Amino acid sequence: MRCIRFLLIWTTLQASAAPPQTILWAWEVPEDLRFLHNPEVGVAFLATSLLLRDDTVLVRRRMQPLLVGPETSVMAVVRIESDAKRRPLLSAGQRRRTVDLIQDVIRTTRVSAVQIDFDARKSERGFYRLLLQDLRARLGRSTFLSITALVSWCGSGSWLKGLPVDEFVPMLFRMGPEGLSTLYRLGHGEDFPAPECRKSLGLSLDEPRPPIGVGRRQYFFDPQPWTESSVRLILEENKKQPR
Repeated sequence: MRCIRFLLIWTTLQASAAPPQTILWAWEVPEDLRFLHNPEVGVAFLATSLLLRDDTVLVRRRMQPLLVGPETSVMAVVRIESDAKRRPLLSAGQRRRTVDLIQDVIRTTRVSAVQIDFDARKSERGFYRLLLQDLRARLGRSTFLSITALVSWCGSGSWLKGLPVDEFVPMLFRMGPEGLSTLYRLGHGEDFPAPECRKSLGLSLDEPRPPIGVGRRQYFFDPQPWTESSVRLILEENKKQPR
């Protein structure tokens, strides 16, 4: 029964090549977002998680129901992780398999925007760069390609420079020891040294958020299922941001 419902849900999703400025992350919990009727609010839903292990790629597809109205802009998110015990070989074949799986997500969900969420270690950055280059070559420019970014990637001399993506999303939550100092700097008018990190932000409703002004695309995470009141709170707070 779950599989049938899952397939029916996907038929309601519509593609969007131009993501709006406010986007809700819909992670692996049941979500009913049919109350969204604001064209300025989109949804980025976790579609698939990939685990790199040895020379293989293990797939875990979304299992929780997601309901989204046909007028809402949607983006598929692919989470990539590395097995801590059986470290990946990061071979060319493993990279091609990963690209194939991401392309399959885009095809089956019928979106024209995809976000890759991969906290690549320093030793994995070369693999990740090549993966993004291969993915861009496959998708062309018609697909909006976004990636999340650790705050530590956004310093001077960032390794992000030159990556063939449309957007980098610094994650301003669950940051660890550097979190408070980062929020302080951003809240007092400073910005990331890396220009790649100055157009979008990832925020969470259960952690402090700096006054960042308007003009950046904002992704919001809520550990609880989204409600009309939580979305309304975000939009009201955004109206109060300095311009």
